[in-house]
Amino acid sequence: MWMNIRSLLDIAIVSFIIYRILVTLVGTQAIQLVKGVFFLTLLYVLAWLCGFRLLSYFLGNSLLALSLAIPIVFQPELRKMLVEIGRGHFYKRQMSADEAEVRVNQIASALQYLKANKIGALIVLQRGDELSKYTQTAIHLNAKITEELIESIFWVNNPLHDGAIVLDRYKIISAGCYLPLADAPEISRWYGTRHRAALGVTQVSDALVFIVSEERGEISLAASGRLDKNLKDFQVEKLLMHYFSGGQVIKGWKSRLNELKKIFWANADISDPGGMGGLVN
Repeated sequence: MWMNIRSLLDIAIVSFIIYRILVTLVGTQAIQLVKGVFFLTLLYVLAWLCGFRLLSYFLGNSLLALSLAIPIVFQPELRKMLVEIGRGHFYKRQMSADEAEVRVNQIASALQYLKANKIGALIVLQRGDELSKYTQTAIHLNAKITEELIESIFWVNNPLHDGAIVLDRYKIISAGCYLPLADAPEISRWYGTRHRAALGVTQVSDALVFIVSEERGEISLAASGRLDKNLKDFQVEKLLMHYFSGGQVIKGWKSRLNELKKIFWANADISDPGGMGGLVN
């Protein structure tokens, strides 16, 4: 009986470790390698069972070569995983409603202040897709999410005010981040560099981006390569609460847009002079 319980506990611990490793690698290039290795391993087993000696020999040696190359090629991803373990983030508990509300209030208040004072800003909410290619070349903060810090970063005399800040559900990761600009003929000429940068990063990731326009003093949202302008304060708060309360990350831009539509009220007044189509009907 004791041996059975110990075996089950042993299996459960190993399963949990494998699960956390996969969660840490989601959104990185390494997860694609994991899928490829799994496919090659499955093919190797099938070739061995079917008696294909040459194919099984070739696949076996390929897997051996991959096992030697993985630590070298994917050093950044492995380093990230070890850092997460060292910081105690290997297991992240679910954020409570009170914690989520505090973060929502901090960001919403900062956005309202920036909007009222017509201070331009770009705030990127990282979701499932990793944005390390933009954060690693910027100013790394790893700071607590506060209204005062966000406002001071985008203050006109701050050297970081021209770039974006990238944050996740727990911290501000980096500031002064430069994002890829969207370059498409259907984008209206009314969109400035900030809006094009917001659209650009949402075309290559599942991130959500808030933009504060210094010319018009309004808040916009970019998601899945599309833009909604002149958001109301309650819409901003509802979207932030959905994000910080752990809203499910859905792949595919159509699924993401449908997810976002549920957050807003049906009578939302959102204009789109560029004719790209809003997130809200």
